Amino acid sequence: MGTVAISIKITPESPEVDIENIKKKILSDMVVKDLKIEPIAFGLKAIKILIVKNDTGGTDDVEEKIRGIDGVGSVEVESVTLL
Repeated sequence: MGTVAISIKITPESPEVDIENIKKKILSDMVVKDLKIEPIAFGLKAIKILIVKNDTGGTDDVEEKIRGIDGVGSVEVESVTLL
């Protein structure tokens, strides 16, 4: 059993959604190693996070937890790397 680094891009439903509330909820629910907010277009911003966890169970549990946050429009796993 090893550990993996998971890079995830989270996009809110619309530019009107308070991205700071999404950010606070993510930081309170899971251990995040890195978090960046990047502009996409027309006022829409994405949150990019890096999570390190055990390699058991894949990324489904993390994705479902993030999708459950109010205001989240999409969750995209950008990369998974074995450490």
